[in-house]
Amino acid sequence: MKVSASFLSSKNIPKDLSTLNDTDVDYIHVDIMDGKFVENKTMPFREMRHIYEYTSKRLDVHLMVEDPSKYIPLYAELNTEFITIHVEIEEDIIKDLELIKSYSIKCGLAISPDTKVNTLIPYLPYLDYILVMSVYPGKGGQEFIPNTENKLKELRELLNSYNIKALVSVDGGIDNITKDKCSNADVLVSGSYIIKSDNFQEKISSLR
Repeated sequence: MKVSASFLSSKNIPKDLSTLNDTDVDYIHVDIMDGKFVENKTMPFREMRHIYEYTSKRLDVHLMVEDPSKYIPLYAELNTEFITIHVEIEEDIIKDLELIKSYSIKCGLAISPDTKVNTLIPYLPYLDYILVMSVYPGKGGQEFIPNTENKLKELRELLNSYNIKALVSVDGGIDNITKDKCSNADVLVSGSYIIKSDNFQEKISSLR
């Protein structure tokens, strides 16, 4: 199991990123919020672009924004492995996915808890990564939604039926207990469980 660490709940981002850089975590999960698609807002790109000063880990960028086409070229400049946008947006999703691919970056689609898995079907050929939200997007520290286990199973069956090899990721309320409900995922995104602990590596190892 791969682990992507979110620093959304961090009180000291530079320090926590530096500490994560010394662990074997696979990715740093970067939550970007515009205050429109979700209620909260994260730091602007002019600050976020300095992330490379604190970590050399590959980035897993999650755009919780109404208009990802404005953000994709910016985050494509960083050490980015994945850029994920939400299937619920009103922009031309295929155009956005093609924009991500034009930078030779792997592209993903995220689905919120109330969104049905079959909503992804038109976009499957474009996807390298699918992010299943196990909490409502927008803020850290929420509890894992139990039905996510069934959703992950349904998604895995869908991908197998279309012979799609995209990685499945799950984000929200992930810890050493809820990980057992995520056996159909390839990547666990965990924030508070890691960041609010005294031993980042111990928590990361417990998720594998």
